Amino acid sequence: MRDSTTGGIPHQQSNDPLKRLFAPNSATQSVPVPPPAWVQESTGFGDNGHRGAFGEEFIRMLATAANLDVTRKERDRVGVDWQLGYAGRRGTRRYPAIEAQVKCTSSPVIDDDHIRYSLKLKNYNQLAGSDYEMPRFLFLVLAATDPHAWVDATEERLRVSHAAFWLCLHDKKPVELDGTISASTTRTVYIPRTNLLTADSLHHLFAEDYRDLVGV
Repeated sequence: MRDSTTGGIPHQQSNDPLKRLFAPNSATQSVPVPPPAWVQESTGFGDNGHRGAFGEEFIRMLATAANLDVTRKERDRVGVDWQLGYAGRRGTRRYPAIEAQVKCTSSPVIDDDHIRYSLKLKNYNQLAGSDYEMPRFLFLVLAATDPHAWVDATEERLRVSHAAFWLCLHDKKPVELDGTISASTTRTVYIPRTNLLTADSLHHLFAEDYRDLVGV
């Protein structure tokens, strides 16, 4: 199913209980909403490396729960942190693969139906366009400011906070850099709040629609 909020890209649904927190209402225009309580009540935060490591492990956990093979790119030189795929000969129709760039933020700008995120043009251009061998996605992990709130473990369950969302930019054109625009300049991307990343929705990202966008 295609949806205008995703730029013509198939609309993803999920039964994940976290969706209740971020589910959009019926308003026709995007309006700012107050930060959720888990942001307002935070009291301190680790360094960027700490936050980044949590974001990547959040994605690894979801991919493992989805029974996908996960390979971490040790040197991020092409805008890829993880490659996810099905067991077998990767990149084929039978065993497709996707790539992901992972970002983690503790200060999300949440509108009525989107999450706004400032992405460096270098990273934006590594995701935009169709000149790729496999689909690429931005995975944005939202984490509380206080790292002590990231996980809550008991004998019965492990609760990981807070949520991750995905965005595909293959229908967008890369930004041409010149003397007035540098790679460190940022561009705001709008991630639909319906694009909640779950073990189930991860499988939908392997759909033919996305491979068609990059001509695979």
